[in-house]
Amino acid sequence: MMASIKKYSFTTKASAKGMEGYVGFANLPNQVFRKSVKKGFEFTVMVVGRAIFFFSPGESGLGKSTLLNSLFLTDIYTPAAYPSVEERLNKTVSIKPSTIEMKEGGVRLRLTVVDTPGFGDAVDNTDCWKPIIEYIDNKFEEYLNAESRVVRSPFPDDRVHCCLYFIAPTGHCLKPLDIEFMKRLHNKVNIVPVIAKADTLTHDECTKFKKQILKEIEENDIGIYRFPDLGGDDDDDVAAVSMKDRIPFAVVGSNTVLEVNGKRVRARVYPWGVAEVENVDHCDFVALRNMLISVSLSRSPLEQLEAEKEEREMKLKKMEQEMEQVFEMKVKEKKKKLKDSEAELGKKNEQMWKQLDQQNKELEEKRKQFEREKGHYEEELKSNGLKGLERSDSSSKSLK
Repeated sequence: MMASIKKYSFTTKASAKGMEGYVGFANLPNQVFRKSVKKGFEFTVMVVGRAIFFFSPGESGLGKSTLLNSLFLTDIYTPAAYPSVEERLNKTVSIKPSTIEMKEGGVRLRLTVVDTPGFGDAVDNTDCWKPIIEYIDNKFEEYLNAESRVVRSPFPDDRVHCCLYFIAPTGHCLKPLDIEFMKRLHNKVNIVPVIAKADTLTHDECTKFKKQILKEIEENDIGIYRFPDLGGDDDDDVAAVSMKDRIPFAVVGSNTVLEVNGKRVRARVYPWGVAEVENVDHCDFVALRNMLISVSLSRSPLEQLEAEKEEREMKLKKMEQEMEQVFEMKVKEKKKKLKDSEAELGKKNEQMWKQLDQQNKELEEKRKQFEREKGHYEEELKSNGLKGLERSDSSSKSLK
């Protein structure tokens, strides 16, 4: 009778244990931080918006340059003089990138602002988005070519990371050009809709206008950029949700610094009051800046490590492919040499066989000639022998 066998199952539970000594992995965040600070950051933002031209001079822009100067607290570029009516009739879309190196708290930022003057300013705006699409595609192609090189040197990332699309504060709905542009580009770049000069709208008008914009974006299946969750505490998540609820951002920009309640702020002065740029009760400038720069500009350490891991794996894969290609090339060359030598040996062998056949034919011909000569010789011997016998017989008869 066989003994019964008992089955035991073993389970292990992971538990956090204190280390008795220093291992070193606690310094990993510092390493990532030092590496990021040393490398610096790159950010390319494209600003697009159809200007509004009024009859009074000096009121034609959407405040794109002013907003960017307010975002980065720097005079990135000064707006050019507004074009005349004759210039606007023949105006075409042009792409004007400008790069500036910025430093804040020891952290370097290479900021590239891509302006699109002339967008929507012509009488006929058919295909006015094509130069913008070509620029974005060319930058993606340049980055791909630089990444695909065998020996890669450090190169700037000039891909367009974000497109701030400025919407005119009409308070009604999106223009057909706005919808068509976003439909053409939403699969190529992160589009962030921005209501320009929001101080021209009342609070109720701004709220209704935002709802109408989101409704039309959803109806036309336009994919705007959705800011990610902060992934932190509950308070951070609540703050992130409240900021994301402000999309599209209704912003106000100003290059004027005023003193309000003993504090220096950027603001716009009106006869009836002051509109502060960084006051969340006045506009969504702070929400846009926080979500765009403080949250979404840099990748998390895990994402950065994952990207570096993928980069190394791609590099190893490319090296492996190159080694395989070199090996296959050498094998092909070796096979070709073997085939060439085999063909040469075949030719030599064929020539030797031909020579051997020729020699055999010559020997056979000589043998036949020898046989013929031998037959003639034997016949001569026989004929000479018969004549000798006849002579001997005749001589014997005469003696008798």
